[in-house]
Amino acid sequence: MELRQIQYFIEVAKREHVTDAANMLHVAQSAVSRQIFNLEQELGVELFIREGRNVKLTPIGRVFLEHMKEAVQVIDNAKREVEEFLDPERGTIRIGFPSSMANYTLPTVISVFREKHPLVKFKLIQGTYHYLTDAVVNGEIDIAVLGPVPKDEKKLKSVVLFQERFVALLPSNHHLSGNRTISLSQLREDQFVLFPNGFILREIVVNACKQNGFLPDVSFEGQDIDAIKGLVSAGLGVTLIPEITLIDSHPRSTVKVHITDPEVTRSVGIIIPKERELLPTEKLFYNFLKNFFAMLGGFNK
Repeated sequence: MELRQIQYFIEVAKREHVTDAANMLHVAQSAVSRQIFNLEQELGVELFIREGRNVKLTPIGRVFLEHMKEAVQVIDNAKREVEEFLDPERGTIRIGFPSSMANYTLPTVISVFREKHPLVKFKLIQGTYHYLTDAVVNGEIDIAVLGPVPKDEKKLKSVVLFQERFVALLPSNHHLSGNRTISLSQLREDQFVLFPNGFILREIVVNACKQNGFLPDVSFEGQDIDAIKGLVSAGLGVTLIPEITLIDSHPRSTVKVHITDPEVTRSVGIIIPKERELLPTEKLFYNFLKNFFAMLGGFNK
């Protein structure tokens, strides 16, 4: 079994089309077909069901795909580890983050880090909370910065960096827009703009409202922080979002109001895999993150 065969197999399985896979791999279709045929002959099983020009994995093909993806990941990590062992200052860090970290938190940290380590490269992957935790576990990414920090995850190691406060974002013509602070229960009768079901920021807001005796009336949903802000700006509802997301991007026709009864917060931190070692460049950034926010915490105190 050759690495090239495995790479061709994974690409065909991903696209379910030999021609499309060949185009992506920049090789002839016949070369891909031949390698897949040779692989099946060697294994003694059919990995694909042919349906005209399309193909689909057989049940054993799906099992084989998962093992081969893991194998390729191990090989890639080994190559990177050798490269970074020779020079950790030139490695690549794959880091995941949610949309709420995209505008300020992560860009700020990376900018400061690159002042000290200018040759380190980053591969940034934005995703939902649950996607990021799964991606760290299965090796798609190495480190994720997210909130809240998961607890009791057997395959993850978590470090809390800081506590983040949520604020109410209201249309400027809202009857509470002139207040410096409000209680969450004062929004009981309002329509809310929130993330769709399954997003952790929605869960935080809904749980906070439930604890105050009401369920938020969700009138509109947005897939990211900027969409949420835009819908509030249009006067379509109110929302609760992390305060840090408003530092560089305060939408027009909106007002930020602090919530004091109760204060809504989340922990923000780093998750890394518990069952595999970080590569040298990843360790460099991981330790930098912990020291950077520890220094900020000490300064704030």
